[in-house]
Amino acid sequence: MALQVWMVGEDGEDLKNHRELLPLSKLQEIGVLYWHLDPKRPESKEELAKIRKDRGYNYMDHLDICPGKLANFEEKLKNFFTEHMHADEEIRYNLEGGGYFDVRDKDDKWVRIWIKEGDIIVLPAGIYHRFALDAANHVKLMKLFLGEPVWTAHNRPQEDHPVWKEYLKSLTDDNAGLALAAH
Repeated sequence: MALQVWMVGEDGEDLKNHRELLPLSKLQEIGVLYWHLDPKRPESKEELAKIRKDRGYNYMDHLDICPGKLANFEEKLKNFFTEHMHADEEIRYNLEGGGYFDVRDKDDKWVRIWIKEGDIIVLPAGIYHRFALDAANHVKLMKLFLGEPVWTAHNRPQEDHPVWKEYLKSLTDDNAGLALAAH
């Protein structure tokens, strides 16, 4: 099933009680990258290795988000859903389960990205976002990193943060080179 993207309200609720799916180009506009690999297919390991090499992701680990596997589960979920940004890209490969990454669009509205098994997304440094589990209440993610893994969340507001300012500039720069890498 293809990646699904739609608008949601401030609290994560579907607007007008329905999901009007958006084209993946909506993600391209804000610098979000996307691939789909089948984690159960052996060939996917080669495809993942190529993505990692091409993008310089030299470190990875795993995060299993579900009751009983993640310490302080409820508290962590609240932290994940608090609007924040990072000074580095956030790269996630979904190995099992599902969840929602909400990201801010150019108009500061929430766009929901429903990631399922096999989806890889890259959130650009400086983009405001949050994360929530879907109804399955479980997701196993591979986290990929550029260099040393440092994932300090900078809760909003961060309008003076240089990475946020650079991200905003990239949205208006005609030569930003933002591309959707959907496969």
